[in-house]
Amino acid sequence: MTRRQKPGLTLKAEEKTSDLDAKRSLLVYLRGILASLKPTERLIAECVLADPEKVITSSIAEIRKDSGASVGSIVGFCRRLGLKGFADFKIALARDLAQAGLSAGDAQNGSLFEKVFHFHAQSLMETLQINSEAVFERAAQAIAKARRIEFFSIGISYPVAYTAYCKFQLIGLTASSQFDSHIQLIAATQMKPSDVAFGISCSGTTRETVQCLEVAKAKGATTICLTNAMKSPITACADIALYATPSEIKYFQAPLASRVTQLAVIDALFVALALKNKNRTAGRLQQSGEELLKRRIV
Repeated sequence: MTRRQKPGLTLKAEEKTSDLDAKRSLLVYLRGILASLKPTERLIAECVLADPEKVITSSIAEIRKDSGASVGSIVGFCRRLGLKGFADFKIALARDLAQAGLSAGDAQNGSLFEKVFHFHAQSLMETLQINSEAVFERAAQAIAKARRIEFFSIGISYPVAYTAYCKFQLIGLTASSQFDSHIQLIAATQMKPSDVAFGISCSGTTRETVQCLEVAKAKGATTICLTNAMKSPITACADIALYATPSEIKYFQAPLASRVTQLAVIDALFVALALKNKNRTAGRLQQSGEELLKRRIV
């Protein structure tokens, strides 16, 4: 999906259904766009996310009181999400909570380890929901046709970029991933229209990664981003935007499930690309496997 609008919740009519459709979780979507909302919209979203069960049983006047936003702002907020009004918003929210309750099972009563694994499993399912198959296919086709794929990322997302580079190399795609941010910028300046620039950023606001995509896009390269934050700056310079589910739980300020869900998206692309040319993939894997076996300690 090409995203050229400024960050924020205001969407064109044709974009509403693609951003929030029947399969996409309303709560996941709100968490994903929270950082990019306007102040009043953020007040409403935070009110909903703080206690979604309460919102379902509340009147619009009660939500106005709890959030501090006007009734008109609340109705406008619902409509910008592609819903007819506050009543439809509550129905969508109730459907979300019902599905979450079914998937949660007995996780709340499980051990710490069980809760962590359940959280990861839930995050993976939400990631599947917020990415359409059509967008995945567009990304896979762009990568398959590319002369070269360059990955741009720093910080906790860089290991994901490096893993993607390794996987793509394994099946014969010309990919690279530079560690130094200055070298990444130099690589961006050398990109051509036949290339793909792939930026990965959890927050979607990492200046170095966003700048590399902007430069690569100016050079005519197809730009793809993978981020945990919808409507973040990186999506504005991406021709194709892929999302990993946003995470509410943080550990040393890093979202707990960010890398797990990012890696799942990369794996999905890897499998799609591998299957596009089975014979070439099989040959590459066999050649690599034969040489790697020689490294084993007998």
